Amino acid sequence: MFGQMMQQPLLISSLIVHAERHHGDREIVSRRVEGDIHRTTYKEVASRSRRMAKALAALGVKPGDRVATLAWNGYRHMELYFAVSGSGAVLHTVNPRLHPDQITYIADHAEDQVLFFDMTFLPLIQAIAGRTKTIRHFVAMTDRAHLPADAKVPGLLCYEDLVDAQDDRYDWPSFDENTASSLCYTSGTTGNPKGVLYSHRSTMLHTMSAALPDGLDCSAADVVLPVVPMFHVNAWGIVYVGPMTGAKLVFPGAGLDGKSLYELFEAEGVTLSAGVPTVWQGLLGYVEANGLKFSTMRRSAIGGSACPPAMIRKFLNDYGVQVIHAWGMTEMSPIGTAASFKAKHAAMGQEDRFAVMATQGRAVFGVDMKIVGEDGRDLPWDGEASGDLLVRGPWIISSYFKNEGGDPLKDGWFPTGDVAKINADGYMIITDRSKDVIKSGGEWIGSIDLENIAMAHPAVAMAACIAARHPKWDERPLLVVVKKPGAEVTREELIAFYDGKIAKWWTPDDVVFVDAIPLGATGKMQKIKLREQFKEHQLPSA
Repeated sequence: MFGQMMQQPLLISSLIVHAERHHGDREIVSRRVEGDIHRTTYKEVASRSRRMAKALAALGVKPGDRVATLAWNGYRHMELYFAVSGSGAVLHTVNPRLHPDQITYIADHAEDQVLFFDMTFLPLIQAIAGRTKTIRHFVAMTDRAHLPADAKVPGLLCYEDLVDAQDDRYDWPSFDENTASSLCYTSGTTGNPKGVLYSHRSTMLHTMSAALPDGLDCSAADVVLPVVPMFHVNAWGIVYVGPMTGAKLVFPGAGLDGKSLYELFEAEGVTLSAGVPTVWQGLLGYVEANGLKFSTMRRSAIGGSACPPAMIRKFLNDYGVQVIHAWGMTEMSPIGTAASFKAKHAAMGQEDRFAVMATQGRAVFGVDMKIVGEDGRDLPWDGEASGDLLVRGPWIISSYFKNEGGDPLKDGWFPTGDVAKINADGYMIITDRSKDVIKSGGEWIGSIDLENIAMAHPAVAMAACIAARHPKWDERPLLVVVKKPGAEVTREELIAFYDGKIAKWWTPDDVVFVDAIPLGATGKMQKIKLREQFKEHQLPSA
């Protein structure tokens, strides 16, 4: 027996239709690359998205065609999120921090037909325009007045010209909810990047779960500033959560430094933000140096890599901002867990609640996870057993675009590449990436724990822990540290800082100081480069 309910496909276009109808006057604020602050509304974004959908059709874009973007967070980029996917084409957000060779490879692999770009990236477009095989049109995301006459890009089109040439009399098409909606490529730390192809169904389900109180906890009363870029896993879904809930959205554009972000937070009354730890370091550094406070921001979602507990503590104790420690990956759309509280935690002391916030959180509805040992058998959720983390769910990858790399699943589960433990309440703690784990004398040492302790030292700005070769133990921990400006700390002081905080044999054997730790295109530390840099490092004999 089947239920007797309407069969209505879950389509991304329904989000902007809902926002226009129920939250039409809610603001969308953007810092533009033109240098000004632009203000619009959901009603206007919806209208311009329909006009752009018609413009895409006029350019010959058909359902299933890939349309690429190289752009910052802003209202034009948001319009493309709905114009492209809503019309049945596939939005391909490209990370501009990648090398031109990688971008060319990705564009060719995706078979992009049109590429939209912010003027910031004109030199990048000039570098790839003559090399890509399938792109027929390049569109500058600006108006005619800001389009340079000597752009030197063949067949260059202007975004505002395309919008102005159309009216908004357009009905969003209806189609199967399993239709592809957007395409993101992994950062490609090993080999070429691989494409992750999301569907309308997977995106809509992810959006509904992400918006829940135990997810990003977003509502129509919020003002949300996604620091996480729209070219990084669709800004963790915030561009969809905003119109679903009616939240005001504030887009920072290219201004991701501490001063620029703080000014937007205060001017626009931001209540919730989201980004990777490296960005928050810059913001906290600016706020602390200038003796500032946050007037309205009360929640900050931090993910992309493990957030140091010292940062969580500073946000909460010094500025009254609760950190929503989240975890996920491109292959997961990306949100998998969030560190929200249960009822039992209300009666706990501050330190016990802080310990909950320091975990990567528990699974949001729709995500199932487990940890397995080297033999593939399930490990207990006791907060002690550590193993490979596997996940499954309706917005988790089943195969990569064009089946690159073969079948990634193990018995229907996706292996994340993370090493983790899970406690009895379901809170998950990442202890390492499987490729970064340090194996000393046959025993695992979690590098993230060692990094977090180092980051709690007042003189440390950033820390990475990698494996160094050891004649007796095979591998031992080597701590790589960037000191805060003007701060001083010695190797001996840092090693002594671990006393009583971890098992003695986990303590790093040595410390090296560097000016900077290499970061990848998404702000994560590139330990593979550090391991190459220090592969000949000689550990102290004693």
